[in-house]
Amino acid sequence: MKIMIRGVRGSIPTTGPDTVYYGGNTSCAVAVEDDCILVLDGGSGMQKFNLLQTTAVKRVDILLTHLHLDHIQGLGFFNPFFDPTLDIHIWGPVSNISLRTRLSRYLSPPLFPVLLRDLPCKLTLHEIGDSSFDIGPFQIESRYVIHPGPTVGYRIKGKHSVFTYMPDHEPMLGAKEFPADKRWISGMELAQDADLLLHDAQYSAQQYPYRMGWGHSSMDDVAKFAELAAVKHLLLAHHDPSNSDTDLNNLFEDLQKRNNYLFKYELAAEGMVIELP
Repeated sequence: MKIMIRGVRGSIPTTGPDTVYYGGNTSCAVAVEDDCILVLDGGSGMQKFNLLQTTAVKRVDILLTHLHLDHIQGLGFFNPFFDPTLDIHIWGPVSNISLRTRLSRYLSPPLFPVLLRDLPCKLTLHEIGDSSFDIGPFQIESRYVIHPGPTVGYRIKGKHSVFTYMPDHEPMLGAKEFPADKRWISGMELAQDADLLLHDAQYSAQQYPYRMGWGHSSMDDVAKFAELAAVKHLLLAHHDPSNSDTDLNNLFEDLQKRNNYLFKYELAAEGMVIELP
């Protein structure tokens, strides 16, 4: 399984000389195995999608964790939507309002000039919750996680490896430490023994107490979460838009000084390509 990171910023795109290294685009990643393509979230990083130029793929699946703007603002600039030969499937968390209605509120005037119903591709929408489903070689599990509004994380199992994707998640909400019984930890079922975990780590340990309940995590809590889940490789993501590359490096160095985890962990950066075993 190949994982390509297309956007790692949280809340709003933040581009400029201070964010060149880690990137300023909002959440998007791509998982590829054989001729199957999964696009995870539709943030601004979605716009640079060129995988179809050299393949015979006729279907693309988009897995949305939730419908906050920073996770769907790239949808209108996703080139495959405008190809009538392509079969596009969008998967997103169920709500009391249909997925089609919620997406149409963004993909319609005055917010966007093109209506969802006018896209020339063959478009199919799927509403999910605590669900299990297959797409090509991938076995996928979605589970609700702690974040404002209906939000899911994904566990994607390929032929030989597992990628877990939770870019917006606050498993420590209201707790001073993780429960001894891991079954009570939000997202643990998705992350357990994953080869690669991409997880929300927007705040430092010092910032988090002042932002508790906002739906995001501290770097320290996420590293501990990954240790409890026996994750092999952790990508800390959903970087705060106020943090420059230098700020992120300083926060990460501070995290390393205070912890000695045996698994690999690093800051997610736009443009990363990871080949899972």
